Amino acid sequence: MLPTVADVLALDAVRVGGPAVVAGRDGLGSHVRWVHSAEVVDIAGQLQGGELVLSTGIALPDDHDGLTRYIGTLADAGAVGLVIELGRRYRDRLPLALVRAADARALPLVTLCDPTRFVDVTEAVHAIVIGSQVEELRATQEMHHRFTQLSVDGAEPREVLRQVSQLAGCPTVLENLNHQVLSYDAAGRPPAGFLSDWEPRSRRIQPDERTAWDPASGWLVTRVGARDQDWGRLVLLHDGEPPPRVEVLAERAAATLAVNRLVTREADSLERQTHHGLLVALREHQVPADEIALRADAVGVPLVRRRLLALAVLRTGSASEPAPLTGQAQLRDLAEVVALVCRRHDVPALVGSLDDTRVGVLLSVAPRRVADRAAESSLVTAIVGDVRAEAARRPSIADTPLVVGVGSTVAQPSQARRSLEEALQVADAASARPGEALLHRLHDVHVRGLVHLLRDDARLQTYVERELGPLLAHDEAHPQAQLLPTVRSYLEHGGNKSRAAEASHLSRQSFYDRLARAAAALDLDLDDPENRLSLHLAVLAWEALR
Repeated sequence: MLPTVADVLALDAVRVGGPAVVAGRDGLGSHVRWVHSAEVVDIAGQLQGGELVLSTGIALPDDHDGLTRYIGTLADAGAVGLVIELGRRYRDRLPLALVRAADARALPLVTLCDPTRFVDVTEAVHAIVIGSQVEELRATQEMHHRFTQLSVDGAEPREVLRQVSQLAGCPTVLENLNHQVLSYDAAGRPPAGFLSDWEPRSRRIQPDERTAWDPASGWLVTRVGARDQDWGRLVLLHDGEPPPRVEVLAERAAATLAVNRLVTREADSLERQTHHGLLVALREHQVPADEIALRADAVGVPLVRRRLLALAVLRTGSASEPAPLTGQAQLRDLAEVVALVCRRHDVPALVGSLDDTRVGVLLSVAPRRVADRAAESSLVTAIVGDVRAEAARRPSIADTPLVVGVGSTVAQPSQARRSLEEALQVADAASARPGEALLHRLHDVHVRGLVHLLRDDARLQTYVERELGPLLAHDEAHPQAQLLPTVRSYLEHGGNKSRAAEASHLSRQSFYDRLARAAAALDLDLDDPENRLSLHLAVLAWEALR
């Protein structure tokens, strides 16, 4: 950190002169970038900002306007203070015009009553400044080394945030575009102290720049994303305005998070890595289906002349640990459990994690084993039941709630992607309203499945904010008269106001009044079917995102 004007006045090289602040005390906290000694009036043209000017005052003008103008040019040029040694021009005090002008511009004006070697002052301050720059360079190099290693290692968000908190000395939070906390590092502080009411507080902070400091909240915010597709924000809860190094740290961490999201971060066995690669290639059409079938057959999972059925096993979070992001170890254990159960049932299968919460499974069943739908259903039910039972016996995932989605049965490798997407869609939709069902099938979900499938898409998150933003802002400011529940009830009852009012336990007049205020806030005609459809989709997506 650069020294402040107050720090400079405390140096031995300055204290020998008996410094006295006669004006501009409010500016003593300004940082000194350099010290400049000069006796000319037109010094402003030689300044770049952040300089502390040393002078004997011998060349200063005699008139009131000239002194005022001199102080003005220094302040306009970015000078952070003026130190005048008494004895040459002014014997024991400075002109009142000079003092008043410095006070008016909050420019520290300091007198030295004893002779002072300006060269000693310059050397002392410049040693601190240069030392600070060297320290800043070392810190930047250390930061670069750490985050380069984190990128190479494919570190999880939790580890990236831990490093940020360690280097910045403050809590760090990663959130998505809907201001929901994905992960955090508390830096040794109680999490409840800064996570309480996070979403409404975060919504109020919307800087225009990609990285910006919000002094009112004490938040340093930077967007996270790659290829112009932001998917979250990184927030550093810094005590006081952060130095440039911390801003660089935030941006470097955001870049690491973005890169690590784009690369494979599996640390499974070689088999799991291979299966993961095949499932991803299948989902994303990276290679032709025939080539995938050939590669799968090479790892012992034939896909030709087989009945192919996809499962999606969704880890919905630990019952004992509410943190949104947990380690990859749980997901690896879950994938190994599924693979083990499939081997027990003598069913070849591709099994691999697809993201931070889901394990994808593609069962390859011999046609003779599933002669009819009943036999197929019985086999799948047995496999899913054994997965749940085996998971309950593993300490690392015993308390992790699971949701299992099942896709349609297909006969060709080229159709397997459809079954896998259906299974993922079903699992995601079912996780919003988890029940006691052992597994879930496609006919159990409708449009909710679609929005759950798309909920991680930044475009859907932006759509929700655009459609429901006015209602969310109103409800935050008026928690006793919320409008979103009113609109949701109205939409769920097909636009029937009477039934919606009854279901909301409100009088018709109160319900109609809230609905009218919601329409005004949204600037929409709620009687228009297309407007209602658009809003209903936004509400369903909002629920899925939460």
